[in-house]
Amino acid sequence: MANGHSHQTDVVIVGAGPVGLFAVFECGMVRLNCHVIDVLDDAGGQCTALYPEKPIYDIPGFPRIEAAELVVRLKAQAAPFRPVYHLGEQVQALEPLSGGFWRVTTSKGTVLQARAVIVAAGVGAFGPNRPPLAGIEAYEGTSVFYYVTRRENYRGKRVVIAGGGDSAVDWALSLAEIASRVSVIHRRDKFRAAPESEAKLKALAKSGKIDLVVPYQLHGLEGSDGQLKAVTVATLDGATRRIEADVLLPFFGLSMSLGPIADWGLALARNQIAVEPSTAATSKPGIFAIGDVVTYPGKLKLILTGFAEAAIAARSAYALVHPETPLHFEYSTTAGVPDA
Repeated sequence: MANGHSHQTDVVIVGAGPVGLFAVFECGMVRLNCHVIDVLDDAGGQCTALYPEKPIYDIPGFPRIEAAELVVRLKAQAAPFRPVYHLGEQVQALEPLSGGFWRVTTSKGTVLQARAVIVAAGVGAFGPNRPPLAGIEAYEGTSVFYYVTRRENYRGKRVVIAGGGDSAVDWALSLAEIASRVSVIHRRDKFRAAPESEAKLKALAKSGKIDLVVPYQLHGLEGSDGQLKAVTVATLDGATRRIEADVLLPFFGLSMSLGPIADWGLALARNQIAVEPSTAATSKPGIFAIGDVVTYPGKLKLILTGFAEAAIAARSAYALVHPETPLHFEYSTTAGVPDA
């Protein structure tokens, strides 16, 4: 990792999530050198920061793979091409230079000059939607958590989960296996999760393994010195109930925004970067975008779609970096992995 210096490279990749990591590999396959910038302290994006132990089922060749393991494998796949990572840094400025180059400046003073920039920023800047509970800040990080990064931390705990979507239901099903008690709070009896998951949740509630608290909403917290003792919930009619708890997991989704990317002058559509899908090109020559941050007709927000876009962007970048040398397409089974 190299921070606070000036560098020149072929491609700057903004975002070190799964799609950004695979873009390193694809660029390497056409002999392009990469520097990678990410505001998080570790590579992997949401897979690392939000759900490292969550299984993913739609990665080709892997019937089931945990998010953290996918990141490990993608980093290993990119490693032969010796990418330079600038982690814990945010892109502050993106400026055009003469000769078709771009200058990228980060929050830690790192300056990069490249012919091509590939934006693989996922959902952009993200953070949890916090419930409006008085004093909740005092419990965050000790008794209140917005993501489950290590399932084992909840073994033997009294866990209260608030929310009605996939994350709330999936983690309730998972933690019911190891927690001493799991209570699920939702404002109505109908959940927004996959039907089979909702059916499992209600079956566990019927058998007494999960306490289904509906229709209630979070109302207050009890505890001291950052340690939660109980959660108070209330109905719309004002009836309250006290639930003893060691941990509260509010799953009310993420607040997402493009952050500084919105100020780069790129054409946007529905708060996403508009691209030409055949090239991954944005409205600015030399800047490409891939993954969940982009939109185009028929776009599917899947990791595997981002992988395909990474291959397209790498070849588009090659045409800019080496305009005098046409790229002859070869399958990896024929070419192997080039020497980095």
